[in-house]
Amino acid sequence: MAMASVIETAPAKINLCLHVLGRRPDGYHEIDSLIAFTGVGDRIEIAPSTGATLEIDGPFARDCPAAGANLVMRAAMMLAATSARPLMAAMHLDKQLPVAAGIGGGSADAAAALRALQQLWKVDVDPVLLTGMGLALGADVPVCLAGQPSRVRGIGERVETLPPLPAASLVLVHPAVPLRTADVFAARHGAFGDAIPPLPKRFADARALAEFLRVCRNDLTEAAIVCCPPIESALAALEAVPGCLLARMSGSGATCFGLFADNETAQRAERGIAGERRHWWVRATALRSD
Repeated sequence: MAMASVIETAPAKINLCLHVLGRRPDGYHEIDSLIAFTGVGDRIEIAPSTGATLEIDGPFARDCPAAGANLVMRAAMMLAATSARPLMAAMHLDKQLPVAAGIGGGSADAAAALRALQQLWKVDVDPVLLTGMGLALGADVPVCLAGQPSRVRGIGERVETLPPLPAASLVLVHPAVPLRTADVFAARHGAFGDAIPPLPKRFADARALAEFLRVCRNDLTEAAIVCCPPIESALAALEAVPGCLLARMSGSGATCFGLFADNETAQRAERGIAGERRHWWVRATALRSD
């Protein structure tokens, strides 16, 4: 019997905070970041095939790199080479997340493809080797492979799983402007910051999480606003919503998030912001706790 297709979700990742600690001689930056995942994301479906194909659809399909340059195809090629098998898979990507948006869309897609292909091909790659493969694809791929609340250090290779986060909701706001990570780092100036303060053993609730995050920061925000001024408007829109416990930019932007204690308040915020900024991408979703 032919094996059925394998389906994996590729949830959006959120940098709850992002401290830039320094720059290495090779040009990469050392970071210290708390990362969580959400209830919205892309979807990967992979089926057996006699060749290698990648079909992309969804609202942001036209913004994705072509099949040969797409991280999904690159991940498949890398896994096939590592496992010494021919690259035979029919891959389908439903692209629901905006591209170049600071929420790890491409990295999450690559991680989902690696998970799905391991199931389809019945291969079990050593975790250390898999992390190395992920890092070669992109700095966010290792944490997207883990898919759990994590503290990420180094250039993205040191991933430490965090205790479960409290129940909370998010509103994601993307002002419809793509933003390249390299451009944001190039625009960043000034001294580097310190590491994230010591974490508590657990956060009692969403308000406790927001309180802790207020003493943290995203060190790329100022540079990102220089490159993409609408980020400032997105943050202001979130901060103005009743019930928003914290508003911050994710990653290198341009997506910003608001943290809320409950889904009802987040849904109201989504309707309000989307009603005023119809060209923005606005989504209320859950903060995945584990």
